[in-house]
Amino acid sequence: MTTAAPISSRALDHPARTEIRLEGVLHALSDPMRLRVVRQLARDEAGLDGLSCSQIDLPVTKSTSTHHFRVLRESGVIQQIYRGTAKLNGLRRDDLDALFPGLLDSVLAAARTQAERTGTP
Repeated sequence: MTTAAPISSRALDHPARTEIRLEGVLHALSDPMRLRVVRQLARDEAGLDGLSCSQIDLPVTKSTSTHHFRVLRESGVIQQIYRGTAKLNGLRRDDLDALFPGLLDSVLAAARTQAERTGTP
């Protein structure tokens, strides 16, 4: 029997729901790599634990990937928690849907349509 690793005491700063700003969310979603992260997280929303950074395939260096995750976290688009040595990522869908109803679903639908049209991931 396997047991889940305990949540680490290392906490990352996240904006409170009341601090999330539309312009920050739109800025975070405007970058193709960050949008790719959000699309992968949206596909995995049924997973309770989220995805580790290494499970999200980005064709960029590790430092650039770290930057993109930080922008998404600081804008309030994703939540990151440590589980052992892994940093798990999940969408803050409840917060985004409460603040900006329909925004995330619209962006994801548009990104999916664009990816189908252009043949990009």
